[in-house]
Amino acid sequence: MNLFERNSHLNFLLVRAGSTDLDDQGRITGSLDMPLSPTGEREAHETSVELDSFEIDAIFSASCLAAQQTAQLLSRNGEIRVRVEESWVNLNHGLWHGKSIEELKEKQPKLYRQWQENPESVCPPGGETVDDVRSRVTSVLKRIGKKFNGGTVALVAPEPLFSIIRSEIDDSKLGSLLLPKADRWEEVEFERKPVA
Repeated sequence: MNLFERNSHLNFLLVRAGSTDLDDQGRITGSLDMPLSPTGEREAHETSVELDSFEIDAIFSASCLAAQQTAQLLSRNGEIRVRVEESWVNLNHGLWHGKSIEELKEKQPKLYRQWQENPESVCPPGGETVDDVRSRVTSVLKRIGKKFNGGTVALVAPEPLFSIIRSEIDDSKLGSLLLPKADRWEEVEFERKPVA
């Protein structure tokens, strides 16, 4: 899928929002709107220092508080405008919200394993599917592609929204959406191939 029809080269900095108290406890945060924990504040600050050398043209943030707080730290004291994308709400995990990942693994091992191996095939009880989130992500990415003809754009989101955004940009397969990820940010270059 070519999301960025006009662009010949667009550089993305994908930034994971700093952690919340639930993240620190190994619990599922999903679409619950929580601020950064002290650990998350430190993570976001360290990420902003690591990305200081990048020339960022714009920052787009998921709508949750943790993502917005992380994006503000990246904005270099407001020098770079942060655009909050209200439609970028994290995956609604329904009845799984607040549950520990270990509890889910223990009490629903088959569903947990399916979620790890093929998250697109699972809808958490009372929640939404990955495809529901994917459609929200795609519409924003297309808008970004129309607005920016090159340059560097930072996208800030919590997991699993981060992984869904990444898979849409580089057309990669989704992996585990519940296990914590080590890298707080990654650079993805999008280069449009000429149509033959």
